[in-house]
Amino acid sequence: MITPLQQIQRALRHVATRFPQGQEPVLTDISLRVYPHSGEIRFFDDEDNELMRIVIPEWIKGSRDEDFYKKVTPVLQEAISGVRQDVIDNMSLLRPYSFVMQDEDGETLTDLYLVDDEETVILSGNLLEGLDEDLDAFLDKLMKE
Repeated sequence: MITPLQQIQRALRHVATRFPQGQEPVLTDISLRVYPHSGEIRFFDDEDNELMRIVIPEWIKGSRDEDFYKKVTPVLQEAISGVRQDVIDNMSLLRPYSFVMQDEDGETLTDLYLVDDEETVILSGNLLEGLDEDLDAFLDKLMKE
């Protein structure tokens, strides 16, 4: 039986065929939109074009869990990490680019994988988490001076 990890890696390989090595790099990020109630993962580019979709039956059962997205994040990161060198790093994507997990409404929940011009960074949380609070504190301090 194929595991969720293997299913996701197979889907990532399929998505990579849309951006073959040697072609002119395109400016895009890849969004993995997770639908807990159906167990679907849909892969999208920046223009909201669907690239691929799969169903993870095991995820349907866990959809009522309030920590669902926290539980699937490491699986998605492990899948990306497992095909990173052979597949993802060879995609014709213009740097910087990222793979992000979104909820079923298309809201970004977390950055799964980020590639910039210098190096590759795998993130475990939201890149901009806490930014609003930091900016508010900075502006308050600035206004007091």
